Amino acid sequence: MGTITARRRKNGTTGYTAQIRLKRDGKLVHTEAETFSTKALAREWMTRREADLDTQRARGEPMGKRMTLGDMVAWYEGREREGEPWGRTKKADLARLKVGPLREKRADMLTRSDFIAYIDGRRDTGAGPATAANDLIWLRQVFRSASAVLHTPVPLHALDAAAEYLRGERTIAKPKQRDRRITPSEEAKLLRYLDDRHGEIPMGTVVRFALLTARRQEEITRLRWDDLDLAKGVALLRNVKHPTKKIGNHKTFRMLAPAWELVQSQERAVLPDGSKEPLVFPFSPKSIGAAFTRATRYLGIDDLHFHDLRHEATSRLFEKGYSIQEVAQFTLHESWMTLKRYTHLKPEDVPER
Repeated sequence: MGTITARRRKNGTTGYTAQIRLKRDGKLVHTEAETFSTKALAREWMTRREADLDTQRARGEPMGKRMTLGDMVAWYEGREREGEPWGRTKKADLARLKVGPLREKRADMLTRSDFIAYIDGRRDTGAGPATAANDLIWLRQVFRSASAVLHTPVPLHALDAAAEYLRGERTIAKPKQRDRRITPSEEAKLLRYLDDRHGEIPMGTVVRFALLTARRQEEITRLRWDDLDLAKGVALLRNVKHPTKKIGNHKTFRMLAPAWELVQSQERAVLPDGSKEPLVFPFSPKSIGAAFTRATRYLGIDDLHFHDLRHEATSRLFEKGYSIQEVAQFTLHESWMTLKRYTHLKPEDVPER
């Protein structure tokens, strides 16, 4: 049922990989492997695991390696591909799940009550319905990956049953769609304050650029001088955000004349090696977000996020009379349903035709 294979390591030593493969009706139903420094250790592990699997089969339990939730999440984290990094939110949520209250429990033994109690605890500590729901989304991804790759039993049915109950109780929910628009007085006050601040980041210029282009803060800081085409009035944006494809998802977007004026007002620094700075706004997106938050708090502007500027910019493009297809050339939305989430027109702004 198992085999041991000797392999030469890069450091010149020999490793012994013990692999167990179980078939049923000619189909592979389970496989697992571990590598050891001696053949004796590999054989001992293989003998013990084969006995464990025989016991599981005798009990009528699903075959597969048993893992604690913490170990399973840690294994899943290792599947992040180089060059295709996960988002900050996903990484942070997985890191919290790995050390959370369910970490020591065997994943296959988790019940609907365990998941409900966990989410109730998250809500009690201040997490909102959408934030708590994210934990279940990541757990589902972890379980599906472990089931497909490791052939280990996972409690997907219990997780789905818990999620259905929690949605019915409104303990978890989808994120609320924001419709916050910056008022003219708020905009004037904010820009006046930012222009008076002489920090490393020209925040007044960054905010104006966001309001003209509908670009996210991460996108603003990735804009390159070499990707600008003033003659056509367009710029190339690399690695545009996408649900399934991010790396290599390069797209060209339209920029209006006032936005080009802001770009041309930026001084292109010379780097120590004599080359020119490749980025138009060579700043950290986190620093931009933090500076924006500090400014709104200081000015008493409630519930305004930097991302709301993207909503505001999109709405202004519609108010200027651009069509859906034309606005998409600025915002790079691929569907009207998605674009509609960023559109917050006021009834009084719809002209009589």
